[in-house]
Amino acid sequence: MRIGVTGGAGYIGSHVVLDLLADGHEVTVIDNLTTGAPENIFTGRPGYTFIEGDLRREADLARFFAGKPEAIFHFAASKAAGDSMVNPALYSENNVRGCFRLVEMMLERDCQFLVFSSTAAVYGEPQYLPIDEAHPTAPINYYGFTKLVIEQNLAWMAKLKGLRYAALRYFNAAGYDLEGRIRGRERNPANLFPIVMEIACGERPHLDVYGRDYPTPDGTCIRDYIHVNDLSRAHLLALRAIVKGGESLTVNLGSETGLSVEEALQAARRITGQAIPHRDAPRRPGDPPKLVASASLAKRLLNWEARCSDVDSIVSSMWRLYKGGA
Repeated sequence: MRIGVTGGAGYIGSHVVLDLLADGHEVTVIDNLTTGAPENIFTGRPGYTFIEGDLRREADLARFFAGKPEAIFHFAASKAAGDSMVNPALYSENNVRGCFRLVEMMLERDCQFLVFSSTAAVYGEPQYLPIDEAHPTAPINYYGFTKLVIEQNLAWMAKLKGLRYAALRYFNAAGYDLEGRIRGRERNPANLFPIVMEIACGERPHLDVYGRDYPTPDGTCIRDYIHVNDLSRAHLLALRAIVKGGESLTVNLGSETGLSVEEALQAARRITGQAIPHRDAPRRPGDPPKLVASASLAKRLLNWEARCSDVDSIVSSMWRLYKGGA
């Protein structure tokens, strides 16, 4: 198929692009490189086209659709939860207006299939664990709200215009390509594992551990981490499902196992051989003690489950990239 990928030079998008190419698709990427990495532009690979452009500009959007894509993977978005509470206008423009216009253009050009990068942030504070897709959606940050609004719009477009979509609610993406095909690191990371890697490389002084008194076995927060290769594989399975006539779907993508901050830190020390200094800090408001996904619906609808989301695979794949100074 001819596939368009927005944000295809970014962390998750670049992994999906390589898997799409390996699967025999023709891929056109659009990325404004605000957060995408130039190292993740794969010019010269058969079937690959790159457009440096912005979805918010009509001329760039027209260039993107000139290749007549049959399906779109949409990753381009602002994604920092804390920043969204300070700069909501940026998130409204990039996430909501950008995606609404993308979908309008898709329908104008008779492109009916969309795989959408959503987030577990749509759920807000957990009312029960593990979190499944029936859990109430009540985002506690503006980022999560923008993703929920987009999901709601997709459901309307499916009902009114025949759009077929897969909304994939990620938990915590981590790791890098197990085959070492990705060379571009995530820029200005705000998540645990890339911060730990930067400390191991001497690029940051220490890790702040926010709270040691949670009702968890070691007192630190527990989160559900999913390896980016597992995540990418789910995207290709989602495309196949909706193209083959399946209904639109919304599913969680997580490992269904929890990993604490302390466990992640100890694994990183063991694998990197670095001290990785830390300091204890007070709890952050809004940080629940534990967040773990139920991914049973993805197993049923996509025949998918996490295969390489253990902590050793995550840390080892990241350290291979970071220690090389990429």
